[in-house]
Amino acid sequence: MRRRAARTALATALVATNALAAETYVIDPAHTFASFSVDHLGIATQRGRFDRSRGRATLDREARTGTIDIEIDSASVSTGNAQLDALLRSDEFFDSVRQPAIRFHAEQIEFDAAQPRAVAGELTLLGVTRPVTLAIGRFGCTRKPFVVVQRCGADASASIRRSQFGLKGYASFVGDEVAIAIQVEAILQEPPPPAGPGGAGGG
Repeated sequence: MRRRAARTALATALVATNALAAETYVIDPAHTFASFSVDHLGIATQRGRFDRSRGRATLDREARTGTIDIEIDSASVSTGNAQLDALLRSDEFFDSVRQPAIRFHAEQIEFDAAQPRAVAGELTLLGVTRPVTLAIGRFGCTRKPFVVVQRCGADASASIRRSQFGLKGYASFVGDEVAIAIQVEAILQEPPPPAGPGGAGGG
């Protein structure tokens, strides 16, 4: 009986340790934006970004594993030019009515020591899913007094060919290679503190 109890206690401790090591974060949409830049007419660079996104991530820096799921609202595309934004939302580009979401899913994170350096996943755009690797140029976490909760952030980048996702419009005017830059912040989901002796009210 004692051995069985000891094994049970050990297994419980290991499960608890693993649960603590793997952290879950929710994307902060107020500080997360995916931006893009592409050649225009061979003489300048057109830039834009998406203003609405959401998602979750898990990160275990000890085991060097993690997952990322991000969904971007394609209708939130913004270039500072209302006429161009309307064109980009149309079926000639992002087709936002029929394809409202751009998704990125990843289960492979490359680490350098405890720091994530690259994320290999799949980008789904216009219903086409292709592998894309994000390079992470900056990563950090903080729990400053005014922040209260732990928050992690990163700057990531990648390059895609839009034609591979069916974005072939205006090929004579707009380049095929698109540079992607993502600024992301996410908030650690922490369990609530244990209730006091008197329950939630503490007495």
